[in-house]
Amino acid sequence: MNAPALYAHELVAGYVPGVDILRGVELMVGRGEIVTVLGPNGAGKSTLIKAIAGLVAVRSGTVQLFGDDIGGVAAHHMVERGLAYVPQTNNIFSRLSIEENLEMGAYIQGNRADIRRGIEQMFELFPRLRERRRQAAGMLSGGERQMVAVARALMANPKVLMLDEPSAGLSPKLVGVVFGKVREVRDLGVTILVVEQNAKAALAISDRGYVLAEGRDQMTGPASELLANPEVGQLYLGVRRGLS
Repeated sequence: MNAPALYAHELVAGYVPGVDILRGVELMVGRGEIVTVLGPNGAGKSTLIKAIAGLVAVRSGTVQLFGDDIGGVAAHHMVERGLAYVPQTNNIFSRLSIEENLEMGAYIQGNRADIRRGIEQMFELFPRLRERRRQAAGMLSGGERQMVAVARALMANPKVLMLDEPSAGLSPKLVGVVFGKVREVRDLGVTILVVEQNAKAALAISDRGYVLAEGRDQMTGPASELLANPEVGQLYLGVRRGLS
């Protein structure tokens, strides 16, 4: 039986010695899935994705990528393992052009022809970026910046893509555009783990979801069931009726 794309077992992690943000999290992302992690502020969502990416020390527990233990792998080696991470902020090189950002994403690729093919594939996936390929990325709208960040991560040909709050600061229209692109990326064969505050938009494109609270996974299930579960909104997402 094939191992899942990502697996975390009894994961404990934190930033400050003696202070655990994650307190035994369980997470499984199957191959080809989109899985969303939800929860209120301070629940540990971003800490979870950073711990998997090697950016936060894992104090105990297991993190596996396609069955291989990556708990002790340095963050700068994760791309070589097939894991790409797009942070919520500071996720582009603002002074570089869109095309130069994509080239930076392909730093592990040695063949110039492969890099050019990769860039053309990204322009097919994100046509808006082709139109502005020579424009400085810092001059783009929020939605366009997110597209650059995702495209740059994909230039390394990852097997798993992790996104931290991809809809943060975007208008409702752009949220729909960005999540539509996330689904297209999955259809290319990339497994995706999303950390999000916008529960409704994220679950709408996801296969399954997890709800974190106080550093632990409190609820999990198919995305459609979480969307329909009033307890998710009332207890964990701070709304009275349904999801927002």
